[in-house]
Amino acid sequence: MRPTRSRRYHGRVAELADEVRRASKERRQATLFVMPSAGVAERVAEMLADYNVAARLALAGEAGAAGDFQAVVTTGRLTGGFELPGARLVVHVETDLFDEASGETVEHRAPGTTPATTQAKRDAKKKSKTAAFLSDFRDLKVGDFVVHVDHGLGRFGGLQKLDLQGRTGEFMLLYYADEAKLYAPVERLDLVQRYSSAEGHEPVLDRLGGLGWQKTKAKAKRAMRDMADELLRLYAERKLVGGYAFSSDTPWQREFDDGFEYVLTVDQETSIEDVKTDMETATPMDRLLCGDVGYGKTEVAMRAAFKAVMDGKQVAVLTPTTVLAYQHFETFSARFAPFPVRIDLLSRFRSTKEQKEVVRKVEAGEVDVIIGTHRILSKDLSFRDLGLVVVDEEQRFGVAHKERLKQLKKKVDVLTLSATPIPRTLNMSLMGLRDMSIIETPPRDRLAIQTQVVQFSEAVITSAIDLELGRGGQVFFIHNRVETIETIAALVRRLVPSARIAVAHGQMNEKEMEQVMLDFIAFKFDVLVATTIIENGIDIPRANTIIINRADNYGLAQLYQLRGRVGRSNRRAYAYLLIPSEAELTPIARRRLAAIREFSDLGAGFRIAALDLELRGAGNLLGGEQSGHMDALGFDLYTQMLERTVAELRGEEIDDETSVTLNLGADVAISEDYISDMGQRLRTYKRIASARDDEALRAVRAETEDRYGRVPESVENLFAYSRLRRLAEQMGAVSIDRTPTGIALKFGERARVAPEKLMALVGEQGGANFSPNGVLRVELPVGERADLIETARGLLLRVRAAD
Repeated sequence: MRPTRSRRYHGRVAELADEVRRASKERRQATLFVMPSAGVAERVAEMLADYNVAARLALAGEAGAAGDFQAVVTTGRLTGGFELPGARLVVHVETDLFDEASGETVEHRAPGTTPATTQAKRDAKKKSKTAAFLSDFRDLKVGDFVVHVDHGLGRFGGLQKLDLQGRTGEFMLLYYADEAKLYAPVERLDLVQRYSSAEGHEPVLDRLGGLGWQKTKAKAKRAMRDMADELLRLYAERKLVGGYAFSSDTPWQREFDDGFEYVLTVDQETSIEDVKTDMETATPMDRLLCGDVGYGKTEVAMRAAFKAVMDGKQVAVLTPTTVLAYQHFETFSARFAPFPVRIDLLSRFRSTKEQKEVVRKVEAGEVDVIIGTHRILSKDLSFRDLGLVVVDEEQRFGVAHKERLKQLKKKVDVLTLSATPIPRTLNMSLMGLRDMSIIETPPRDRLAIQTQVVQFSEAVITSAIDLELGRGGQVFFIHNRVETIETIAALVRRLVPSARIAVAHGQMNEKEMEQVMLDFIAFKFDVLVATTIIENGIDIPRANTIIINRADNYGLAQLYQLRGRVGRSNRRAYAYLLIPSEAELTPIARRRLAAIREFSDLGAGFRIAALDLELRGAGNLLGGEQSGHMDALGFDLYTQMLERTVAELRGEEIDDETSVTLNLGADVAISEDYISDMGQRLRTYKRIASARDDEALRAVRAETEDRYGRVPESVENLFAYSRLRRLAEQMGAVSIDRTPTGIALKFGERARVAPEKLMALVGEQGGANFSPNGVLRVELPVGERADLIETARGLLLRVRAAD
């Protein structure tokens, strides 16, 4: 019997423990946990014990205790977990237990303890702006593009060890134009970021020591200032214009809110709070709400609409397509049914006579909520008392319609919904210039999409469709060639005669296409054979299987987007990527396929593809010129510079960008014995170097010890080094060097040093002197030269000026 993939628990340890106990008792099934290191194995065994699971720890070279065990925890290297029902065996790896995609280990609590610290951590996470800028090196591969803040765009050449003055140091090797090499010390990986730009943009390597990179940064900085200036002006204009301040929530509003049958996610609650607060102030609201389809944006919009109607105002809901307008009309009508709110639809589905009647009712104030396409923006439609406009997917409207919306935004409250994800870091950078709310938490019962890459076969297609239809669902079959789509539809009809099949493609006229989509939504068809034209914004919870023919012809981002059309309910969704036989594939397709296979779960490739979509979203939001600068600098550096620019324009105090050189000869490498995987090693270096305060460093250290075991001396040095560098930067030190007889600290012109403390130190410390060019030299006894990091830190604290 073939192995199946083991279940993932995403940090839900209680569920895992229940399942292990059940498997052992009811099915006589053995559970084996294979962890990457002894530290993680011990942690997992302890964790299971907290949940009353008898787990045996079986490490190499140690005799395991005898007894009756429900699970065994050991070490080893496996890429994924699996289940062998015939052998009554389940094997779990680390990523089955903890949500690696979040970049953090899940906080583990023994049953019965309070989650107060978890909440505190969540609050801290919300406040930490800089944490958002941490570009993750976990998936960085040799050959990928990276950006060094001082030297520009290079190519990652791996981690290399070099011998330096009797010690071995680890460096990140970067290649620049003409194969020039730069060895970046791992303790300064805060200066290196992954290069991210929209798919298809091939960057040019910078020349080491050239002026090109500095010019690129200066040009981008000027453009950012212009954009931020414009946004600040618009923001100020809106503040001056008096809008309508809506009343606080009425009892009916609370009743309406309580009528929501699902549990709100944290992001939804925050977004609702943001929108209601905006509406209750006199400044016209202009808020952008981003979130994937099915993540609950419409619920936020409906609560805002209800609030407006309670104050006697009218609401307009604007959508880019007729199908979307129809879907919103159905959703609003069902949700508002228990209340006396009049909702109507203005679209092509209504006859001319009906449309005229709807227009008359809107003008007379007989309609509270009007839903429709850009027809709502027509000159012949005037509202009696418009209070709120909800715009779905604004980027899909034409220039003229956008201009009309711009005029509206100055007078009434506007809430814009977008299913194109926007990077959270961009939201941070534009804080106070553009009001944004982001819903990135999936609903609680959402399951990951099972993705399989398989060779095209009639048996696979038949079983995939039969499985879905057997549970009362619907299927998307994507075939991107219009000339052969009917042949594929005929094949599906032959394979599954009982299925009701519809075809949709771009060469059909718009009305036909809309009708097919509406019929599919209404469950008049079981299988939709279509090109990639199927719309992104439409929510079809019943469609939970997608079959993509010739998956080798799509880019990763496109596959990610297509795959996202399913899995929008609490049912398990399936994606089948069909490919021809290996022999027919071109070398490029073969490489792409290897990537797809590698990333068939929510792993690295789909994270990269998701990022690509976010970057497109960022481009849509900022406009063409800024997209160009984003491509030139890479997204991470762009957002960092943008945040500084915005802060400068708003008159906020900004730390000087001083870069300290530390040369103390300490061993600060993470050995392969401690963290064997290069990606995880890089990620740990990056997180330590980028930590902005002691609290962040403590959190990284605790997590590192938690995952990999006791922290070795060289890694403790790395943490101490990061603390020292941050203190030196805050005080304006330029460099700290080891000398043959001790240590030398060089201070810049604006160093935060107290002269009287400096003089006192020189007087009290034997062998200390301070030169006019800002260098403090201290001779040290041989015994004190071993730990120069702590010595340097102590000296800095002794001369630091009071804040």
